[in-house]
Amino acid sequence: MYNRKRNEEPLPKVQTSIWDCESDDCIGWMRKDFSFETEPTCPLCGSKMKSGDRLLNQIETNQF
Repeated sequence: MYNRKRNEEPLPKVQTSIWDCESDDCIGWMRKDFSFETEPTCPLCGSKMKSGDRLLNQIETNQF
């Protein structure tokens, strides 16, 4: 029998700075590393975003 599951190690999780939408009806958020603005607006609803932290999978980025 063929088993498609691979024995992969789980990605490490790290505390990450994010922008979180202030609207109660919206679930939008984005990593601060991928934001070009100092105070962005939510791309989903257009509301202001506030700074926060989340435990997310680590992503390696190329910093210039």
